[in-house]
Amino acid sequence: MSILISILEQGLLFAILVFGIYITYKIMDFADLSVDGTYPLGAATAAVLLLRGMNPWVATFLGASAASLGGLVTGIIHTKLKINGLMAGILVMFGLYSVNLRVMGKANIPLFAETTVFTLPEVSIGGENLSTLLLLLLIVTVLLFVYEAFFRTKTGFFLRAVGDNEEILTSLGADAHKIKILGLMTANFLAGLSGALTAQYQGFSDVGMGTGSAVTALAAVIIGSSLLKKLSLPMTSIALSGAVLYKGILVLVLRLGLDPNDFKLATAIAVILAMGMSSGALKKRRKQSGRKNETKEDKGGAFYAKAAKLVKNL
Repeated sequence: MSILISILEQGLLFAILVFGIYITYKIMDFADLSVDGTYPLGAATAAVLLLRGMNPWVATFLGASAASLGGLVTGIIHTKLKINGLMAGILVMFGLYSVNLRVMGKANIPLFAETTVFTLPEVSIGGENLSTLLLLLLIVTVLLFVYEAFFRTKTGFFLRAVGDNEEILTSLGADAHKIKILGLMTANFLAGLSGALTAQYQGFSDVGMGTGSAVTALAAVIIGSSLLKKLSLPMTSIALSGAVLYKGILVLVLRLGLDPNDFKLATAIAVILAMGMSSGALKKRRKQSGRKNETKEDKGGAFYAKAAKLVKNL
C-alpha cells in the first residue's frame, strides 16, 4: 500500500510537468528544452522564499511565475531573433543553470525544517498517512479543470493552431508570435510549479534536479499516448496517466533491484520502445485509411475550415 501511495504522489507531482511538456510537444510541435532550467528555477525560487519565511503557497506561485519568465525568454529568442526553437531552448537551459546557482547561492538548499505546503494535519486511513496524496489530488484536479477550460477558449484554440499551421492564425487575425510566447510561458509555469512542489515534497532544492526533466516528461507523454490513444481520452487524462505509469515503472524496476544510476538508461529505453510502438501504429493507421502521403497543406485546409467556424461561434 505504501508503494502505491508513493507512486501516486510522485506521479501527480510529475504530471504537472508533463502537462507543460504536452503543450509544447504535442500541441505546439515545439521542442522546448528550457524546462530543464525552469523546473529547478521554480524549485530554487520557492526554496529561497521559504527560507525567508514567506507563505508556502505564495512562494510556490512565485517560483512558478519565475519559471514562466524562462519560457518568455525562449519565446522571444525564437520569434524575434529567428533562432531555431530547439536551440533557443538549449540556450535558455544553459543560461538558467547559472541563474539558479545565483538564486540559491549554493548547489543545494535543505527544507526539512521549513513549513511547506505539505506541512499538513495527518489524515490516516488503514495506518497510511494520505494527507499529501489528497492535497496533490486536489491541486491536479484544479489544474485539469483550468487546463481543459482554457483550451476551449479562442486563445486556447489559437494555441492548438500554432502546431498545425501558423498561416491559419494570420488569416484569422491572430499574432502567431504572441501565441507561441504565451504557450511557452504557460508550459514553463507548469514546469516551475512542479519543481517548486517537488522541492517541498522531497525536502530540498538542488541545482541539478532538472537534468533530463524534458526527456523524462516526454517519455511519459509518449507512453500515455501510445497505450491510451484508442480510449479517446482527453489530452490531460493521457498526460496524467502517462506520468503515473512512468513513475510506476521506475518504482517497480527499482524494487526489482535496478541500480538508481541506471534510471536514465531505463528512461531512454522506455522512450525508444514507446516511440517505436507509436510510429508503427501510426503507419498502420495511415495505410488503412489510404492517407499515407497526406501533406501538411491538406490538413491545413480542413483545419482552417474548422477554425473559422469555431472562432465565429466564439
